[in-house]
Amino acid sequence: MTPEPMDPGGSAATMLVSGAAALGLALAPVQLERLLGFLALLTRWNRAYNLTAVRDPGEMVPRHLLDSLVILPYLYGESVLDLGTGAGLPGLPLAVCDPDRHYWLLDGNGKKVRFVRQVVLELGLAQVVPVHGRIEAYRPGRKFSTIVSRAVATIAQIQAPAAPLLERPGRLLVMKGRYPQDELQDPALRGLDVAVHKLFVPFLEGERHLIEIRCE
Repeated sequence: MTPEPMDPGGSAATMLVSGAAALGLALAPVQLERLLGFLALLTRWNRAYNLTAVRDPGEMVPRHLLDSLVILPYLYGESVLDLGTGAGLPGLPLAVCDPDRHYWLLDGNGKKVRFVRQVVLELGLAQVVPVHGRIEAYRPGRKFSTIVSRAVATIAQIQAPAAPLLERPGRLLVMKGRYPQDELQDPALRGLDVAVHKLFVPFLEGERHLIEIRCE
């Protein structure tokens, strides 16, 4: 389904509802309210803390919200770890639209984790746990059925520290822009069950791909 073109005056809410529908998501009123609340908080905090290079809320809808929600069908199991979540992406938008899973959002940047904690508090996302730390030193005492990372490193650099934290069966999902030809040829990935999914993000130009590594 292709969304209707937006007129220049189209609101973030209209774009979000239309874009979500194009992804097959019918946003409940509380989900729309929370996503817009996240957008407002991100815009406000971004002025002081430089959480993201994207400044325009209308541009944040496709580049942050819809770009996060597009991977929802690929999540597996009941627990999700978001590595290098930054300003809560993709974890927070996913958690808003996926209330039955539990989410852990990990990042080494203290100010970004403080922002994520504030969003969790204000939006009442009880199933989200913000974590300040680095993946190399993270010892949560549990494993996760899905681990997701939004282009914070190469696939092999993410896979190595993520593997011990992944349940069996489980899924490692690495979000990328252009098709990562060179990264996929890394010998460190040899023998792994790797699938590449081309993604369509409404209102967003440029390529998007999801690298899925299945661990059975």
